[in-house]
Amino acid sequence: MTVPHPLALNRADLIETRHLIGGHWCAGLQADRAPLAVHDPADLSLIASVPDGGAADARAALEAAQAAWPAWKALPARDRAAILKRWNDLIVAHQDDLGRLISREQGKPLAEGRGEVLYAASYVEWFAEQATRANGEVIPTPAPHKRLLAVREPVGVVAVITPWNFPAAMIARKIAPALAAGCTVVAKPAEDTPLTALALAKLAQEAGVPAGVLNLVTASRERTPEVVDVWLADERVRKISFTGSTPVGRHLARESAATLKKLSLELGGNAPFIVFEDADLDAAVEGLMVAKFRNGGQTCVCPNRVYVQSAVHEAFVDKLVARVAALQVGPASDPASQIGPMINERAVAKIERHVQDAVAKGAVVRTGGLRLRRDDAPGAAYYAPTVLTEAQPDMECACEETFGPVVPVSRFETEAEVLAQANGTPYGLAAYFYSQNPARIWRVGEALDCGIVGINEGALAAEAAPFGGVKASGYGREGSVHGLDDYQHIKYLCQGGLG
Repeated sequence: MTVPHPLALNRADLIETRHLIGGHWCAGLQADRAPLAVHDPADLSLIASVPDGGAADARAALEAAQAAWPAWKALPARDRAAILKRWNDLIVAHQDDLGRLISREQGKPLAEGRGEVLYAASYVEWFAEQATRANGEVIPTPAPHKRLLAVREPVGVVAVITPWNFPAAMIARKIAPALAAGCTVVAKPAEDTPLTALALAKLAQEAGVPAGVLNLVTASRERTPEVVDVWLADERVRKISFTGSTPVGRHLARESAATLKKLSLELGGNAPFIVFEDADLDAAVEGLMVAKFRNGGQTCVCPNRVYVQSAVHEAFVDKLVARVAALQVGPASDPASQIGPMINERAVAKIERHVQDAVAKGAVVRTGGLRLRRDDAPGAAYYAPTVLTEAQPDMECACEETFGPVVPVSRFETEAEVLAQANGTPYGLAAYFYSQNPARIWRVGEALDCGIVGINEGALAAEAAPFGGVKASGYGREGSVHGLDDYQHIKYLCQGGLG
């Protein structure tokens, strides 16, 4: 008798293993290639295999999206909204299965997987409502015989490229506004976590998204450039939305220049977390735990540099170490797990390199600081939640995202000093600070050079709020009333002869 996996789905057919092109599930046009294996990072077991797509698949998806665009664009916004609302309802109804699938292929604890499903659905619901609010404007006329209007129209075909750390939320946050605006989509989910995106696409079909409006092509890390380069070079793709590393974002911007595509780029971060001496220390510790250890530290808005004013440094660190040392590490299938495995071996190697570099340069390991080995999963990528003190600006962990459960803590003396350090990075996605001084709150909030600021709060994301960064963290905003803007252009209509 075969024992089902603890994270087995009630609807097994939600584990889809084919491309979605033109409304058809297909094995792809590169049938001679070995498939792309999707593994559970908790134990490295095989979950499923999907096609390792290429240029021919990318072109077929683009042709389907282009063919479907005129009818989708012409569909009244209220009808597009109704389809998105049905998609939202199906996502919520399948929260348990989708949560299990996220936890299985990405590794995060099941409670977080289920929470991500509702977070993803919130964007679908939000943009279903925003679809009917894409109003234009009547412009005061300069002459009695003219009427001037500005209307919003969808840009056309949108290429979506998503990361592995939030496989449901990132795909929903990009596809929902595109469909709401009247665009069609070609998408390439991350090679580590394609199954969640495919499951969401299946539910979108069931909700009534027409054939060709949403197309997904899966591909390995090695083949991804082959897929994406087709969309970059083709002028029919009018926009690219990407979440990922800054070097890849720069490449997409360069290669999009020839066809002048619109771009939304949510790129790397290096978030500071500042604790002033007038902070509520218990609240600050709690906020840091929420902000840093969600998804095991594998989020773009995770605090990467923690600055604590000298007067409260020791008290804060003692409280933090006690909380971090108590975190339970294990697979998502264990209900007690609070930190799951890292996504792959490359991720753990980077964490180990950052910690070793910090220690070599004088950092002190207060808890953690080592890879965890599991007898039931040899080779799986687990790392102990870690607190380092005496962190310095020249350490690798201060200069680039660690993307793991490591908290480097530095002490500071003055507000001016810490602001210079917090802003002293090419990145500008998120920042956090804790203070109970109203004047300081205004000063620091305005002085931080980033797109998102958490003030006495560690949980930032909301579908109604604009999400995005500045400087090397990219441009464009996702979510909020601004979320449709990058999927639309404004057309000016001038009618004369009315006098």
